[in-house]
Amino acid sequence: MIATIVGTGLIGGSLAISLKEKGVANWIIGVDQNPDNLKKAQELKIIDEGASLQDAMQRSQLIILAIPVDALLQIMPAVLDKAGPEHVIMDVGSTKQRILQLVAGHPNRGRFVAAHPMAGTEYSGPEAAIKNLFTQKTMVLCDVKNSDEDALEIIENMVDKLQMRLVYMNAEEHDLHTAYVSHISHITSFALALTVLEKEKEQGRIFELASGGFESTVRLAKSSPDMWVPIFKHNRHNVLDVLDEHIHQLQQMKQLLEKEDYETFYKLIQKSNKIRKILK
Repeated sequence: MIATIVGTGLIGGSLAISLKEKGVANWIIGVDQNPDNLKKAQELKIIDEGASLQDAMQRSQLIILAIPVDALLQIMPAVLDKAGPEHVIMDVGSTKQRILQLVAGHPNRGRFVAAHPMAGTEYSGPEAAIKNLFTQKTMVLCDVKNSDEDALEIIENMVDKLQMRLVYMNAEEHDLHTAYVSHISHITSFALALTVLEKEKEQGRIFELASGGFESTVRLAKSSPDMWVPIFKHNRHNVLDVLDEHIHQLQQMKQLLEKEDYETFYKLIQKSNKIRKILK
């Protein structure tokens, strides 16, 4: 199979590597609006060649859109316009409601499978692409009832070969749950980084004392704004909802410290420890 990867960064590049290694595709065409990314992806042998989207679609069976959500919304109608019965189109966007609303009713909607691999790192660009990024991670497929049976089967087989867990959701529940388990982690990390950078102006030795705990908590702040601002924009309602709860919890802890109510603080931390039963 010939596969096209639109967007040769962390997710697209890592998918390209895995598709080749797992025998899903024997030739990978890369498409990227950044010519430097395309050149680097070829130099790193992540893709076999670079091409325009139109040329790539003429020769590919599988087209994977691994670009920020704003860009995805811009090109998706044109991609579906060009899609034929031989094509399977998959996105890997972190929000789903807007894209699925956009393509609803399109005559070629059935050739599209909406997907979100729950995997990644804080790095970006072709150099960030790594082997086995998706192994034992979760792939969410959304609103699959609107995808053609053969298109869905191809994606399900691909997910199986990538050794990923498969979860089915509708777009609304996907966007809600990812706000709580992914988007809040990033926005909190950005805020923590800004807090420490602000304090560092007064206390220049903070970073000399930063240890593994700090690094693991704030590492997501290295993530690209090109990717994350569109995610926050298009999942704004759910992100605001989870932020309200997060701010409430922080205010509660602040008040307990102000009152020196360490007994209640102790119980609050004990309650938070229940997460161990879920995340082992």
